[in-house]
Amino acid sequence: MSEIGIPPGSIKADLKRIESIDFVRGLVMIIMALDHSRDFMHLSSLTIDPLNLASTTPALFFTRWITHFCAPIFVFLSGTSAFLSVRNRANLATSRHFLITRGIWLIILEFTIVNFAIWYDVHFRILLFQVIAAIGFGFIVLSFLLKLHPIIIGITGLIIIFGHNLFSLIPFENGSVIWQVLSPLINFNLYQVSPHFTFVIAYPLIPWFGIMLTGFAAGLLFELPGKKRKRIFLMTGMAGLLFFTILRLSNFYGDQSQWSSQKNIIFTFLSFINVSKYPPSLLFSLMTLGVMFLVFYMSEGLKNRFVKTISVYGQVPFFYYLIHLYLIHSLMILIMFMQGFHWTDLSFEPFKFGRAGADSGIGLLAVYMIWLSVAVCLYPLCKWYGSYKSAHKEKWLLRYL
Repeated sequence: MSEIGIPPGSIKADLKRIESIDFVRGLVMIIMALDHSRDFMHLSSLTIDPLNLASTTPALFFTRWITHFCAPIFVFLSGTSAFLSVRNRANLATSRHFLITRGIWLIILEFTIVNFAIWYDVHFRILLFQVIAAIGFGFIVLSFLLKLHPIIIGITGLIIIFGHNLFSLIPFENGSVIWQVLSPLINFNLYQVSPHFTFVIAYPLIPWFGIMLTGFAAGLLFELPGKKRKRIFLMTGMAGLLFFTILRLSNFYGDQSQWSSQKNIIFTFLSFINVSKYPPSLLFSLMTLGVMFLVFYMSEGLKNRFVKTISVYGQVPFFYYLIHLYLIHSLMILIMFMQGFHWTDLSFEPFKFGRAGADSGIGLLAVYMIWLSVAVCLYPLCKWYGSYKSAHKEKWLLRYL
């Protein structure tokens, strides 16, 4: 095992699922559906930024803000799952091949099936580089780092998380070669390639790769005894949130935007927690991953009906991800027809999603009802697929879904 930099531990060759990982991942997958339900269907989603304190409401803000936890935890646990997969295979060549092929597969799916699910545009006038492609590229790069010890990989990830915000402080000239090379890797970028084609890098590789590398190293924690692991989860979560609070109060470093006093204490608090996701700032990562470690602390060792139910979604995350996008988007089209619009009224141009304009859509309460309905409806399908996948481990293709 030393040939891939991972020392022998307590995980055996016949690796069993770690329930707390499935639970935490399932929780964020369910919350993710809330964001997509709001994005596709809410009355103001085409015209109002829910995080803009000048135009939002607390309810709308928190509906968007709570979903901030999904992507970083999803990417972090992708790294952890990669560690467990590598640990289980105990073979450098096999592990590298799996990460490379899975990474390529995820990139292909991102720019085909996933992008179509988002836009429903048969002309593919816009391509979005987001979380699935970021994970795919991350897997490919990670495959060439497997000889390194996980601690070294984790330290590299932490350096990226803590240091990538320095890029915005370096006085590069706009249009310089260095800026053109590094900006797409670190910043959100929109490229109007032609009048009819737009390419958007919403999840730049380097910041998200830092989160994945940290998640990979965190796989070592799951080889520790339960009590020690829980203690580390608690200490890490508390330290992350404490550091977030100190840095955020100082307005010194760690985020592209500063917080400020607002019209009342509620909106001042919203300003304080309104950190940047595009790209994920240091404060964004501290806030979201700090909470994640606390959830791990609280859920570790729990065995009840709620944990088992939520874990069903976490056992088949990518399957759930694909199905829920198509289901929610199709429900949105159905709502357009129910509201009296016709097919010719629907716009599938970039950032329109097939909506019939600003007058279409549903209220926030209805968004929540549809979100919960989608989660409930997908439960039996996820449970069936999880059981099928577990019972047919010989089918190699299932490992890619």
